[in-house]
Amino acid sequence: MADTGSQLLLGSGLTVLSHPLMYVKMLVQVGHEPLPPTLGRNMFGRQVYQLPGLFAYAKHIISIDGKSGLFKGLAPRLCAGAVGTLVHSKVLQRYHELEQKEDGEAEHKDGQMSMEHVIKETTQEMVARSAATLVTHPFHVITLRCMVQFIGRETKYNGVFGSIVTIYKEEGVLGFFAGLIPRLLGDILSLWICNMVSYLINTYALENGAVGEMKSYSQAVTGVSSTS
Repeated sequence: MADTGSQLLLGSGLTVLSHPLMYVKMLVQVGHEPLPPTLGRNMFGRQVYQLPGLFAYAKHIISIDGKSGLFKGLAPRLCAGAVGTLVHSKVLQRYHELEQKEDGEAEHKDGQMSMEHVIKETTQEMVARSAATLVTHPFHVITLRCMVQFIGRETKYNGVFGSIVTIYKEEGVLGFFAGLIPRLLGDILSLWICNMVSYLINTYALENGAVGEMKSYSQAVTGVSSTS
């Protein structure tokens, strides 16, 4: 429980710090270009017109909505992070409890991960992440809509509870799960690809002297441990 609490605190802090960056990134991704391009130089030294950078975009938002404008959608994003962390940890905890009841766990020769172990760990992580995504997706939808309305200067989505009422009245329950399938597929595919690549590198590509150090990095990224 202490580990979950520390994860919540750390995750919330990182979310607050990174939110302005995520806000600007999202507006750029939807194609909102409020500032004209400026003349600059590319990596080869040639003069080209470039779109405004992160800080110029952030200053533009501040000039319109003030510094607090950089934190639109923060409340539902914090809710999503907290709920997602709890669900993810509970699912993995349940898996570990079930494993402890099983007898005769397979040993891994020379500390190497077997393919069966990687598949098992990745499957557990996939279920945990998918459960967290399913539960938190409504907050994800609210976060994006609170941000996007900056473009049209709308005020329809205001706060978590107000946004819930608005979405339910206009779209019903299904409105809270718009875009869920591609998000789930993207998370699942990236998880399996990263873990399989990590396994192949750790098993076949690394020399014995570098295995221990490299595994610590790959396992931190993928979330797959080398022990049962």
